[in-house]
Amino acid sequence: MKKLTLISSAVALVLSCSVTAKITPEQAARLGNDLTPLGAEKAANADGSIPAWSGGITSAPAGYTVGMHHPDPFSDDKVLMAIDKSNFAEYKTFLSPGQIKLFEIYPDTYKMNIYQSRRTASYPQYVYDATKTIATKAELVEGGNGIVNAAIGIPFPIPQNGLEAIWNHLLRFRGVAASRNGGQAAPTATGAFTIIGFDEQIMFKYSDPKATPEALTEENILFRFKQAVTAPARLAGTALLVHETMDQIKTPRQAWTYNTGQRRVRRAPNVAYDAPGTASDGLRTTDDFDMFNGSPDRYNWTLVGKQELYIPYNSYKLHSSGVKYDDLLMAGHVNPEYVRWEKHRVWVVEAKLKDDTRHVYGKRVFYIDEDSWQIHIADLYDNRDELYRVAVAHGLNYFEVPTHWSTLEVYHDLNSRRYIAIGLDNEDKMYNFGVDLTDADFTPAALRREGTR
Repeated sequence: MKKLTLISSAVALVLSCSVTAKITPEQAARLGNDLTPLGAEKAANADGSIPAWSGGITSAPAGYTVGMHHPDPFSDDKVLMAIDKSNFAEYKTFLSPGQIKLFEIYPDTYKMNIYQSRRTASYPQYVYDATKTIATKAELVEGGNGIVNAAIGIPFPIPQNGLEAIWNHLLRFRGVAASRNGGQAAPTATGAFTIIGFDEQIMFKYSDPKATPEALTEENILFRFKQAVTAPARLAGTALLVHETMDQIKTPRQAWTYNTGQRRVRRAPNVAYDAPGTASDGLRTTDDFDMFNGSPDRYNWTLVGKQELYIPYNSYKLHSSGVKYDDLLMAGHVNPEYVRWEKHRVWVVEAKLKDDTRHVYGKRVFYIDEDSWQIHIADLYDNRDELYRVAVAHGLNYFEVPTHWSTLEVYHDLNSRRYIAIGLDNEDKMYNFGVDLTDADFTPAALRREGTR
């Protein structure tokens, strides 16, 4: 039986419906004391397999300079044990149903190398300060499809319901701006793949140190995102622009696409929900990107509780410039020799599709790292309540920011026995978190320039 810190079913139902609960000043005072500044349990778990949080990574390893692929601070760590087809049943307590399914589907090749757990997530002090400031003020708008009285920090560090927990993921700190180059691949059943190259820019308006709740409410923008396809030649020049809003009732997400064949910028209202992701071979939905994005309005959300789970963490080996895509990408799943799994505490959040809406996922279960609010595992069910896909985010600490964010996201489609890996950067230049971006870089005119350059 899963070791969940459960909320009673009656309370869970109330919490799944309530969207305006606030915490008291007395509860907020726990932040930075028995709780971390972002609301995680600071103490170790009962058997010490999950250590106490002591601030995370506070400095880069010797020799690191900005622009490098981030070196592994734990390269000397040894594998504690391997979970494979012979013993995965012994560890079901610490595995999600989707993770268990991967052992069953790929019994001869899939395994998890388990390493020492290291709670490395860390953030700038101003994010911690903002979290404590807004903890007693932040509120969800009617229906939970927007947020007010919040800026910079985690709005609900002690979540009272599932909607609050998922908004913590949506608003987690990932720097102020970033440009990144890399791509994605969707290997065939035999392991053959083509790299789809991307140039991406993102500006997190919510995370700007100068952001205020009042200004964010007035502008109603959480982030701006621009993506251009660079390879292969047949797709190069296709581009996407997204303005994500803070109050999605007031103004829904705005999106535009540029198509090289038509040479026109068009509004793209369908870039949302279960529309297929860009060049994804139908292996993920638009709202799968970043493990979950966009409006939560099609689901009823329940905060189930907490669980100890094996999740991919400190994924520096997988992130290394010394790893070639031919070595990393194989039939069925990425090469398990490059994946580091650790035991961490996660929030378990369940989303069930509302009766009057549609989506290819009838239910989604998210496993959210308590230290970072990053979704690391998502079990995705079809409308027959059968497992459909399993999503995995491989995270690490980007020293120069600092922030804990995924370096690679992998979406396993259980029916086709294929997967898509997004964020491949081993053979490309590293993210630039110091890029100078302005609103003028995220206009339809800028999208056209991006697509035609």
